[in-house]
Amino acid sequence: MSTHDLFLEEPTPEDSTPAHEPLAARMRPQCLEDVLGQDHILGPGKLLRRVIEADRLTNIILYGPPGCGKTTLAEVIARVTKRRFERTSGVLSNVATLRTLCEGAKIYKHAAGTILFVDEIHRFNKSQQDVLLPYIEDGTVTLIGATTHNPNIFVNSPLTSRSLVFELRPLDEQSVIELVRRALADVSRGLGHLQTMITPEAEAFVASMCDGDARRALTALDVAVRSTPPNDQGVIAITHTVMEDCVQRKMVLYDKDEDGHYDTISAFIKSVRGSNPDAALYWLAKMLEAGEDPRFIARRLIILASEDIGNADPRGLTIAVAAMQAVEFIGMPEGRITLAQATTYLATAPKSNASYLAVDEALADVRSGRLLAVPEHLKNIHVKAEGKEGLDVPYKYPHDFENHTVEQAYLSVDKNYYRPTSQGYEETIAKRMALLKKSSKGGGK
Repeated sequence: MSTHDLFLEEPTPEDSTPAHEPLAARMRPQCLEDVLGQDHILGPGKLLRRVIEADRLTNIILYGPPGCGKTTLAEVIARVTKRRFERTSGVLSNVATLRTLCEGAKIYKHAAGTILFVDEIHRFNKSQQDVLLPYIEDGTVTLIGATTHNPNIFVNSPLTSRSLVFELRPLDEQSVIELVRRALADVSRGLGHLQTMITPEAEAFVASMCDGDARRALTALDVAVRSTPPNDQGVIAITHTVMEDCVQRKMVLYDKDEDGHYDTISAFIKSVRGSNPDAALYWLAKMLEAGEDPRFIARRLIILASEDIGNADPRGLTIAVAAMQAVEFIGMPEGRITLAQATTYLATAPKSNASYLAVDEALADVRSGRLLAVPEHLKNIHVKAEGKEGLDVPYKYPHDFENHTVEQAYLSVDKNYYRPTSQGYEETIAKRMALLKKSSKGGGK
């Protein structure tokens, strides 16, 4: 827990970021313009920026993955709005601690005011919440909560209903590279007092491996610079080999936006389609090790479950959707286990593309201009009009007939789009369709 009277005195970089602090702490942004990767909420005209610049700050909950800048943004907001800053945690704070903090904030209520920053706010229990709410209601403190969990699910509704919720995103790779360059150039807070050189390959590697986590990227950079001796010219050269050692992960040949990305996902899908779980697991492992978005992999598995397995094993789609939801919920690295389960299930499932072929065949008919009128007895409302006498055909309710089916016109032409295969459950479907077709011609009960 720490307190900063940010509105009383502007600390110098040397005072606020001593050399023994981690690089990530020293390089915290000092103003809104320094914040990287959050233009969707801090860009010109965006809501949070307008609220801060107009000094109309309200309670805020910042939601996002580790290292995306939740704490940093809270401190920047306090600095820009010249408010007192109190920091605590949903894990460490008990009722007495919260009451002490809030009571202490009362003397600043009519001055600059106090921001109470609560890390891991999703861990607040009802007692902590009950203590805090009155101070939020009367404006004694302005709450800024931070959480890695979805606040709509994990944060108590009385807090979310009194707050604006903003989702912070992982830094994109270009933002991480910009952050690394800033740290190497900054003399007072960063590593600019050292003569360094970093290769583009090393920049790209650390940007890829940190998964949008600024803290992780700067920690790796700090280790690389501090542990690498200067060369004959007195320059600390950071190559991708050096960065691999510091991150303790090897470079995987995989360009996320180029051939490596598309070739690997293609090999993965084709291995699952080809019922080879071992090859599929290898390509899955390569993608995960290279930092591929696990949600992208899960989405492709869902598509495959319908396109290549279909009704040969209808459970495939259920498992693929469940895998996507599980990966979204638990994240990585545990999500790899769920993806592996879904991958091996789909790879070993019976295969059928009958549904895929059927809908494309129907779409081809529609797109070719073969637009069929809806038969009168299938329309939602039967319109009474002159000249229709004798043309009305009554709708037959299938549940009134044997096997709950009956022969009647559902299209004005005879078409057979869906042709079940003999694979897996589709063999059962094919037999049932043949049986129903035979029995429906026999009439009613």
